Amino acid sequence: MIVIAAYLVVERVGSRPGVTLLFTGQRYTLGRAPSNQIVIEDERASRVHAEIFHADGGWTLRDLDSRNGTLLAGIPIASATLLSAGDVIAIGLAELRYCEGELPAEADAGLGTDFDRTGEMPGDIQAWQSSIRHRRTNSRLLDDIHESAERVPRVGRAAAALCRLSFGLGRADDLASAARQALDAAVQGVSAAGGVVLLPRNAADVQNAAAAREAVVPVASMPDPGPAPPLPAGAITAVLGGNEAVLATAPGSPGARAATTISAPIRAHGRAVGVLHVEAAPGAPPWTVDELEFVLAVCDALGLAIENLSTREALSTRLARTADENEQLRRRLGADVQMIVVSPALAGIVAQVQRVAATKATVLVRGESGVGKELIARALHEASDRKAGPFICLNCAALTETLLESELFGHEKGAFTGATERKIGKFESAHRGTLMLDEIGEMSQSIQAKFLRVLEGHPFERVGGSTRVQVDVRVVAATNRDLEAAVSAGEFRRDLYFRLKVVEIVVPPLRRRPEDIEAIAVHYLERFAAEAGRRLRGFTPEALAALRSHHWPGNIRELRNCVERAVVLAQEEWIGPDDVALSPISAPGDTGRDGGVRKGKFVPITIGELERRHVIATLEAVGGNKTKAAAILGIERSTLDRKLARWAAESQAAESQPGR
Repeated sequence: MIVIAAYLVVERVGSRPGVTLLFTGQRYTLGRAPSNQIVIEDERASRVHAEIFHADGGWTLRDLDSRNGTLLAGIPIASATLLSAGDVIAIGLAELRYCEGELPAEADAGLGTDFDRTGEMPGDIQAWQSSIRHRRTNSRLLDDIHESAERVPRVGRAAAALCRLSFGLGRADDLASAARQALDAAVQGVSAAGGVVLLPRNAADVQNAAAAREAVVPVASMPDPGPAPPLPAGAITAVLGGNEAVLATAPGSPGARAATTISAPIRAHGRAVGVLHVEAAPGAPPWTVDELEFVLAVCDALGLAIENLSTREALSTRLARTADENEQLRRRLGADVQMIVVSPALAGIVAQVQRVAATKATVLVRGESGVGKELIARALHEASDRKAGPFICLNCAALTETLLESELFGHEKGAFTGATERKIGKFESAHRGTLMLDEIGEMSQSIQAKFLRVLEGHPFERVGGSTRVQVDVRVVAATNRDLEAAVSAGEFRRDLYFRLKVVEIVVPPLRRRPEDIEAIAVHYLERFAAEAGRRLRGFTPEALAALRSHHWPGNIRELRNCVERAVVLAQEEWIGPDDVALSPISAPGDTGRDGGVRKGKFVPITIGELERRHVIATLEAVGGNKTKAAAILGIERSTLDRKLARWAAESQAAESQPGR
């Protein structure tokens, strides 16, 4: 059983949860300001709203001229009122119950370890409390200055010292440096003999309340070198727990002078996390409230610096982690965009890319669908001095005219229906990087005009906006269309055509560079086998012959999907010709030796049934994983779901027919 003389229990939200123990000899303020012993997180509360103090053998509540008043048992108090056990204090939304006697077990878990839980304040703290001459929770030096004429020079010197300290703290790299500067300012400002700063060991611990209050250690002391001045018994616990600065004069031993000290809390993240303690020199003029407030102001400046240091440390850690993740992604991306070069045709393109990358020229990449135009664009980016910048891709054929304009140039909030917030376009996103525009031939005439102005270095405006935006972007355009025919037909601007065709790179289709087929197939085999956790030794000679003889109408994209499908479905260590499913579609303008149709045993089934069987077989091969099956089939997951749902409905309808 725990017996407490008096305590407050939070019963309604609006103040920080927990139990506050009340000790005789200490005054407790309640209000919105973080310097209060009991913080009320409600706008209805004044900064310093009310106080509770011990007088005439009991605890008394007094309103401090608050804006909205203090209620006791539902009635506003007009003067200091003695509290009785069970009384409920209401400030804004917060309700606190005043209790005496036994502490409930469930509330005991919310207590800190700053004080022992007897009916009296611990002896060492009680003895030290009796030596206190002044207390302060806020320093007037950090508020608006309204001083008498005779004090203005002194206040000015203090303000100048605090200004110098603020600049120094802004340059501090760690806790020790910040603490040393603050201690120097405090010692010089009050002409102290020495002092000490006690804080958690590092900035990260400041965020942890337990570490901040239980593991403070000296991080700076004066004189240095030399032992840190000893703090009066109980000073650390009382200052941290009371959250206020105190000026005390402890009686000296016989034949020795009394020791005058100032101990102030260092407050960060809304709580006291450390202590700054200074001692007066023997025979020095007695300290007053002015010195107390100056030291407290130094502590508050140090507290703000500690918040900034801990935030900076957290950001540095996060930045280092992000940089590491980015590097890993770059390595993975490098594997994804690796160029396999065997044929002389592709070797010539790589050499051209290396020459062009060093310039700022706009590049037009041409070739059939699937030949690797994006791969060429990314190679240009990685080989240029823009490689540290973003690489942004946009398919112009995938969007309507309105959406394409918004994607390219961005839009302002309210520019059109559904524009609920500002959106940054691809040009802005690619600033100091590379923007690849695929299917450039599908761009409308109106967007072509705006696009041309940006290519010529002019600023642009977001859709629905008037702010001019200037960007530094290298454009790589790609198309499989006959742009010359589009220009002749009036579908593509002639001036834009010539502006894009500064450097032209034509990527030949895969069927015209058969030397690359085996190398690319082996590359994808090794990659997909590693991802699937399969041990495949390679392709059989018959499978390689089938790959070489195919015309690859889908080019590298088709070869990639073909190899991925084979890796999933192959039942042996070697991928044979039966594992390689080749498309019967002819290449553009080329029917091949057999018209593009693969010969084999005829099976009298419909194309729809053939598709259904192949989809079901693929699903079975991947253990029912629809996402993986969709990737192998080269369709969207939603398309696969629709097909399966349709086949299930057809099967159910067939079974329900009479005679079935």
